Amino acid sequence: MAEPFTIYKLTILNMLDMVDFPLTNAQISQFFLEQEYTDYFRVQQVLSDLSDAGLIRAATTHQNTQYAITAAGRETLYFFRDKISDAIEHDTVAYLEKNRFELRSVNSVLADYYRTPNRDYAVRCQLRGREADVIDLTLTVKSREQAEAICGNWKKKNEDVYSYLMDMLLQ
Repeated sequence: MAEPFTIYKLTILNMLDMVDFPLTNAQISQFFLEQEYTDYFRVQQVLSDLSDAGLIRAATTHQNTQYAITAAGRETLYFFRDKISDAIEHDTVAYLEKNRFELRSVNSVLADYYRTPNRDYAVRCQLRGREADVIDLTLTVKSREQAEAICGNWKKKNEDVYSYLMDMLLQ
């Protein structure tokens, strides 16, 4: 039997390979904690190791870190998938099926901000579809508070904003 860290790495690669969108650090950690496979700190170490090895890609915003499998990660998984037990495979499939809608919705509505060279804040709001972005909007505001408010409101009101823009632009 493979050592636990190897199993954890393969399980994360397998999870990321099973979905067509990135998973957040919290979502991956939640799976391991719910199943009582290991603790939070080991999950963080495994994610770091996978990222350092180029097997997963991390994208970090002010609110979270999202992970996606790379081509090298898929190749590694292909060679070692048989090390994942049927029980772990079953638990992974069950978790993804049970939480699919929530997992996708968290990862399809994104908002982040950054400081521009002229000292304003640029706020990037995205609504991702299955294959491509539905909307990718960047707004410039004067304060960090405005940027944070837009990020928070985008998460709540993205569908209304998208509908309004489409109505206005298609008149």
